[in-house]
Amino acid sequence: MNSRARLLIVDDETAIRGLLSRLFSREGYDTMAAVDGEEALALVKRESLDVVLLDIQMPGLNGIAALRYIKKLDRDLPVIMLTSDGHVPQVVAAMQAGAYDYLVKPFEHPDVIRSVRDAVAKRGLRQISRDVAGRTEEAPSLREQMGSSEAVVKIGADVTRVAPSDFTVLLVGETGTGKDLVARAIHQASVRACGPFVGVDCGAIPETLFESELFGHEKGAFTGADRRRQGKFEAAAGGTLFLDEIGNMPLISQAKLLRALQERSVCRVGTTTPVKMECRVLVAANENLEIAAARGTFRKDLFFRLSEFVIPIPPLRERRQDILFLAKRFLNLTNQELGKSVQGLSERAVERLLEFDWPGNVRQLRSTIRRAVLLADLAIEEEHLGLRAQDPLFSFAGAEPLSLCEGAVSLKQQVHRAASTVERAAILLALREAGGNKAQAARLLQIDYKTIHSKLKVYRLVTSSGRGYDEEES
Repeated sequence: MNSRARLLIVDDETAIRGLLSRLFSREGYDTMAAVDGEEALALVKRESLDVVLLDIQMPGLNGIAALRYIKKLDRDLPVIMLTSDGHVPQVVAAMQAGAYDYLVKPFEHPDVIRSVRDAVAKRGLRQISRDVAGRTEEAPSLREQMGSSEAVVKIGADVTRVAPSDFTVLLVGETGTGKDLVARAIHQASVRACGPFVGVDCGAIPETLFESELFGHEKGAFTGADRRRQGKFEAAAGGTLFLDEIGNMPLISQAKLLRALQERSVCRVGTTTPVKMECRVLVAANENLEIAAARGTFRKDLFFRLSEFVIPIPPLRERRQDILFLAKRFLNLTNQELGKSVQGLSERAVERLLEFDWPGNVRQLRSTIRRAVLLADLAIEEEHLGLRAQDPLFSFAGAEPLSLCEGAVSLKQQVHRAASTVERAAILLALREAGGNKAQAARLLQIDYKTIHSKLKVYRLVTSSGRGYDEEES
């Protein structure tokens, strides 16, 4: 045990008190003893205890009455009842009074040790939960960090729902949407908040080093392994392991990860001795893993194991309500960092922020605002943003150019962006040909009216009144 738990043994039989004191002293506990209920209550009031072993049949204040008093003093203190009489009514009375467990004499030593260990562990988890709850107001919420859009509110609700569990959570969203932020929020809201949060970027690990990085290795396991090394699973013991960009993990490593998750243990490279896995696992992907599994680039069984609970994180272009909030937040942070006092954004700068599609998501917005604060004096102007100065990869009349800028690192994202640009341009062209008539434009594009209506909303090609295409708003 890392710290010595404190155990109170209450029994009127000297032999039982002595036996249990010796047994748990060898197990690493600090033990105290009381001969009756009155002495036990005095110790509970005076000492900080982790668990009580309490006999029921005692002269004076019996065990059931003492249990009720103990629960009034400390309702979370686990009390394990001991008796030589296992009648059902007595068992029911003890459990109704709040007993943690019930053991009948003569009991087996492993049984009483196991019961005490479980009680101490749950006592510790309750204390951690209270500590986490006490820090809730101090820690910034997702709304304070991401915005107040409906999408962020839903993400926050999902985090609150899943955090207390030990579910494996899959976070899905494009690069730069804030998956790391959501993973940390889950960790901070869980009973493991006092433990470490260990993040691993699966896209940054060479294929040959995956197993060693995650599971550790023994000295001499391979060339260059001059000492034993702890893996990320062990480093995250008592806390959370966050595997980012899990889709980049090689198939052979995926098989070993699946085995580790199923068996709740890992083996360092160079040994077959398992090490118990003591951490919770969160994973993130910037692609649809179900599609990746269908095309054979990701294991289906691992996908099913990882997706116990899935939290989708929409790209910034789908939660435009958060853009100005984030811009102002990054402006204030950068002012503090640089010792400047840039007051805000001009009207045209605001318009430009809101109409840009942000292929690099929040990460790109942050970089844009930081650079703008550096360049600005009184307020951020449109030219400080630099969003029109990027060389386009593709350009279509009336469509936002696709650009390679900081944060837009994924080829897949660039292809998606290019396809969106082409689609937007085609819809614009059809609307112009149809004189703004959406039904006619739909027929020209050979799509149904419902589809073009939803596309107009996605690409913001509707008037504020919702009447349809208005070129001035495109």
